[in-house]
Amino acid sequence: MSGPPVTFDRLSTDGAARRGRLTTPHGTVETPVFMPVGTRGTVKALGPDDLASVGAEIVLGNTYHLLLRPGPELIRDLGGLHRFMAWDRAILTDSGGFQVWSLSKLRKITEEGVTFRSPIDGAEHFLSPERSVEIQAALGSDIVHPLDECLAYPAGHADAERSLDLTLRWAVRARRAYRAGAGGRQALFGIVQGGAFDDLRRRAATDTVALGFDGYAIGGMAVGEPKPLMHDLIELTASLLPADRPRYVMGVGKPEDLVEAVARGVDMFDCVLPTRNARNGQVFTADGPLVIKHAAHARDPKPIEEGCACYACRTFSRAYLRHLFVAGELLAYRLLTLHNLQFFLGLVRAMREAIVAGRFAAFRTRFFERYRVSSPVEVSLDDAGGP
Repeated sequence: MSGPPVTFDRLSTDGAARRGRLTTPHGTVETPVFMPVGTRGTVKALGPDDLASVGAEIVLGNTYHLLLRPGPELIRDLGGLHRFMAWDRAILTDSGGFQVWSLSKLRKITEEGVTFRSPIDGAEHFLSPERSVEIQAALGSDIVHPLDECLAYPAGHADAERSLDLTLRWAVRARRAYRAGAGGRQALFGIVQGGAFDDLRRRAATDTVALGFDGYAIGGMAVGEPKPLMHDLIELTASLLPADRPRYVMGVGKPEDLVEAVARGVDMFDCVLPTRNARNGQVFTADGPLVIKHAAHARDPKPIEEGCACYACRTFSRAYLRHLFVAGELLAYRLLTLHNLQFFLGLVRAMREAIVAGRFAAFRTRFFERYRVSSPVEVSLDDAGGP
């Protein structure tokens, strides 16, 4: 009998922080890991060679968007998502539930699933737990998720409990479809919901773990709740999940959120922030974000960040990058995106090293002593992988 499609090994711990390794059919993934978001089968502005150059080992594909265009059957017939986007490393796909909730104004949720209209052409689609698993099987991703319902903050206890009950029933159906053979060589992660309520998060974790999944995602984070509450909910939920399975916080987040979540025992993250904000002129540094289009950079000969190994920092000045961005040159999007992903992937790499050295607490302290949080720039919502 063959082993599980994805395995997870904890290599080191430092407090609650964990250093691990995922082994997938498309290579190993070192954790903690940040996953660039490849919404429609591409990480915006970058090619697979760019992703490899910054050390990406896994990317996220979006079930909702790939369902709408070009369609999972076409991708399956052309060899699966790995071949379709020429990415030979690991891919994780979400269930499509978050995008149905956040992007589809015309939708109807029933026990059977959710009916929604495409924002592209108005065509009606139906997504059930079984159909979501079927779509992800056609895509051929390494890690898949069951359909869930994500609520905005704030939601009352009764609404959160009703939503959780539905998500749990859908998880049972998705697990059944997966075990019937739709999953193939894929790993299935369960999603823990429960809103902003400790008792519901506890029940969600207990009941989801009881179903038995290859890993566990913490859903419903960064949907409008205050940061301290998000951190508390992540800490509570992570503490209730099996120590020998990977833990993934969906749609999170900012650099400071990654550090706080790793401190609470989380292994995996995704967010559109580094790619989306790059296209709006914001880049990340060890001192905090800066906006490259500001006039202060018009004659600045320095790179975005001294010592950064990305192509943009090795080659170009802030002045040149600002010129590209202000002039509307497409190269600006590639270069700024490369830098931001280099920063995010470098951050998780540094956390892995700190955990192994038993110095994660000191790393966390130094990070927050230096990193300056700033207000967000204006952004476009065309990525839609997460908040």
